[in-house]
Amino acid sequence: MSAPNNITPPSEKFNFANHLLEVNRSRAHKTAFVDDTQSITYGELDDRVKRMAGALRGLGLRREERVLIAMLDCNDWPISFLGAMYAGLVPVCVNTLLTADDYAYMLEHSRAQALLVSSALLPTLNAAMTKSDHEVDKVIVSKPTAPLHPAEIDFESFIELAHPLAKPASTHADDPGFWLYSSGSTGRPKGTVHSHANPYWTIELYAKNVLNLRESDVCFSAAKLFFAYGLGNALTFPMGVGATTILMAERPTPDATFKRWLGQVGGLKPTVFYGAPTGFAGMLASPNLPNKESLALRLVSSAGEALPSELGHRFKEHIGVDIVDGIGSTEMLHIYLSNKPDQVSYGTTGWPVPGYDIELRGDDGQAVSDGEPGDLYIQGPSSAMMYWGNRVKTRETFQGGWTKSGDKYVRNPDGTYTYCGRSDDMLKVSGIYVSPFEVEATLVQHPSVLEAAVVGKTDVDGLTKTQAFVVLKSGQSATEEELKSFVKDRLAPYKYPRFIEFVSELPKTATGKIQRFKLRA
Repeated sequence: MSAPNNITPPSEKFNFANHLLEVNRSRAHKTAFVDDTQSITYGELDDRVKRMAGALRGLGLRREERVLIAMLDCNDWPISFLGAMYAGLVPVCVNTLLTADDYAYMLEHSRAQALLVSSALLPTLNAAMTKSDHEVDKVIVSKPTAPLHPAEIDFESFIELAHPLAKPASTHADDPGFWLYSSGSTGRPKGTVHSHANPYWTIELYAKNVLNLRESDVCFSAAKLFFAYGLGNALTFPMGVGATTILMAERPTPDATFKRWLGQVGGLKPTVFYGAPTGFAGMLASPNLPNKESLALRLVSSAGEALPSELGHRFKEHIGVDIVDGIGSTEMLHIYLSNKPDQVSYGTTGWPVPGYDIELRGDDGQAVSDGEPGDLYIQGPSSAMMYWGNRVKTRETFQGGWTKSGDKYVRNPDGTYTYCGRSDDMLKVSGIYVSPFEVEATLVQHPSVLEAAVVGKTDVDGLTKTQAFVVLKSGQSATEEELKSFVKDRLAPYKYPRFIEFVSELPKTATGKIQRFKLRA
């Protein structure tokens, strides 16, 4: 693996947050971010990032200690993330859709010494801290809507009263920079550790070299900042080229997305939109889909799940812009296999991003021939350092410079790659991994349920949704809606089964293992 010759690697001493601030020093008066209520210029962002760094260090936090960011997308998010990195701390970015149990685990696992949290999420995080054995006594609250507890700190006051940190922490390119949590097929989420240099490489290799992002662009991402995909789309990529980003706290429903496309929030129309197939299907089905003449879009990106060919063609017909589909992962930080803005092959995930090597391997570990499905392995400079505190999974995934993706692919004669499915039973629903085992374990907690098996089902748009096969206890009854609500009440809402089928028994092997492949047929 080698990077394109025109890309200079970061220096050994490298602080990523400082790098982004330096890149935009000449753009002090240009708008960097626009959220639901206000905008912030690059100059204001520079000041607030350094104040955040000074404020966090002022709490007594030390180099490489973790701070948990559980925050809805708004201007306070990049200030928090970059401020922590500028101070040499390690931000741990977490999904805003999780339960108190999930957050309690992440607080304990990361041993976070401070929490930066949106007011809307504070009750759930307070419940998590009550459940957790790890004590966090430094809680900074963004946009509080009610009086704060004496131990809680208002985000604005926290920054305004702080002195800017005079200079960035003297971090190295390979020092831990931040964490993202990646779900696994079994067990708890994995704390994926990325270095300060990793996001630099995704900017240089993908944002600039493939997407050709420009300083004049206005970027808007349906994927939130806590995702690896969203972090690149809405923070590191636009800042890497001096563009402007629209941030949205609410769910990316079609109508919420259309409002931003039309410039009805913040007064800016995006030129670049990053979405996922589920969202595109919902937009095309909406009666409020804007006409192409009312939009400023020049580039549309997709990731998170495979894009059905028919969906891409329909979108191009209605909006007049191709969808550039690609695949990335939390472990690789962003996209490493992608179509190109001027070269789209619908039905495939495109070509390797220059700077990344791709191999498809069979069960014997050897490369497979074109047309044969194989496990996808990637080699590239943005690969994560490890899964924190999980040596077994680290060794399984990060193998001598190669990263095992867990996806099955076929290489086509023209050099494109076609997605075949997950190597294990993991499902990707609306761009987010869902563990069938977790949903099954929740369903069987219902007093009427004897057994359950969860698989993926392709809907009319060619997208994967969860389907549960349920065996009820003798003499017991339950409705489909009752079981859906039961799961929704106990897990993050996106994990509930969209389809439920009641069966008398589940197919099993002689040893009693459920044969899920028979349920998928």
